[in-house]
Amino acid sequence: MTVELTEVTAGDVSTAFARRRAPIAALGTDADALAAACHAMARRFHRGGRLLALGTGPAAADAAHVVVEFVHPVIVGKRALPALALPGGGSAATVEVFGGPDDIALVFSSDGAEPALADAMAAAVRSGLLTVALLGGGADGRGGAVGAVPGLDHVIVVPSEDPRVVREARVTSYHVLWELVHVFLDAPEVLA
Repeated sequence: MTVELTEVTAGDVSTAFARRRAPIAALGTDADALAAACHAMARRFHRGGRLLALGTGPAAADAAHVVVEFVHPVIVGKRALPALALPGGGSAATVEVFGGPDDIALVFSSDGAEPALADAMAAAVRSGLLTVALLGGGADGRGGAVGAVPGLDHVIVVPSEDPRVVREARVTSYHVLWELVHVFLDAPEVLA
């Protein structure tokens, strides 16, 4: 059965785009914060660090995806970088076992409400890992329990409670992370 475009109301189309407009625009206002995270990540990779990606539920797919991006670059000539999606989405114990002081803990969450991820990021802070959180706003608008972990180095919060919108912005964010990490790695003078 074919649905005629005239059956879709202009309001429905407008609403679908409006839900995404502010969260995607927020990436632009977070550009400096995202660039700072990329620079810090590049410095860790330059020192021999690894990326440990964490995420549970649907965010586990983002953790696995970003690892593939770093381990198997899609652009010819870009170097592969060591990365691992932590088993079970990540826990304090896995961060403590797999993480070292030159490593990076990158966490994904649609709302930051996962206590296990908050504990894992607290363990990353205690262990001296660089910590980067790509979170949805959640009920508090600040990335929930994960965003509230004291000592996180970089927290990027998508201002939306809609998990689909959060994921769309998060995918864009981690593709920018990958790209800018390589830009910084190609300019070693900025990594000292």
